[in-house]
Amino acid sequence: MNLRAIWAIYSFEMARTGRTLVQSIVAPVITTSLYFVVFGAAMGTRISQIEGVQYGAFIVPGLIMLTLLTQSVTNAAFGIYFPKALEIVIGFVGAAATKSIILGLVILITAFFFVPLRIDHPIWMVAFLALTAVTFSLLGFIIGVWAGGFEQLQFVPMLVITPLTFLGGTFYSIDVLPPAWQTVTLFNPVVYLVSGFRWSFFEIADVHVGVSLAMTALFLLACLAAIWWIFKTGYRLKT
Repeated sequence: MNLRAIWAIYSFEMARTGRTLVQSIVAPVITTSLYFVVFGAAMGTRISQIEGVQYGAFIVPGLIMLTLLTQSVTNAAFGIYFPKALEIVIGFVGAAATKSIILGLVILITAFFFVPLRIDHPIWMVAFLALTAVTFSLLGFIIGVWAGGFEQLQFVPMLVITPLTFLGGTFYSIDVLPPAWQTVTLFNPVVYLVSGFRWSFFEIADVHVGVSLAMTALFLLACLAAIWWIFKTGYRLKT
């Protein structure tokens, strides 16, 4: 494995973030701030607290996850779409995960200006943040290999990841849903990511934190298995 090549690709991708700071960091932060204003102000007048946590603070972990999932997939998918080799994969996936984590932390800092926040388990918060960023950056690589055009690159983040995140407890606890819909919601993998991440903030969760961690690890292993199969078979890899 060529470590120098990995570092060169990683450094190039991180430097590109600096050159496109408005699109990479500023725009997502402004968009998320609008969520705080709209949902925090509009819904906050009707829902003051959920399980003892102010509604504006309650939605922060979900909003960070929304940004983390979409940005991880998008950064890795677009980066890997043309070049496809092992060192390039590691470089692009590492850079995509790093950029997503940085963006998540920037949004977290921004949230402190809007709502009172506490983080009961900061180590677990960082762990969930990193694990999710790496997992969905790997998913982005898989999408980049699979995609036959830019339309397909945009399809999964816009029409799959974002809706699943909105329906995965970003703005509410699944306990407010009817029992039948609670059962259906548990088939949404994003529920486990948002729930585990929210637990690291407030020690409240829709599912047990151990289950959230196990499901995230399972998704990570599934992505690694898929990438192993891609390299083993050479599926859609370009020389």
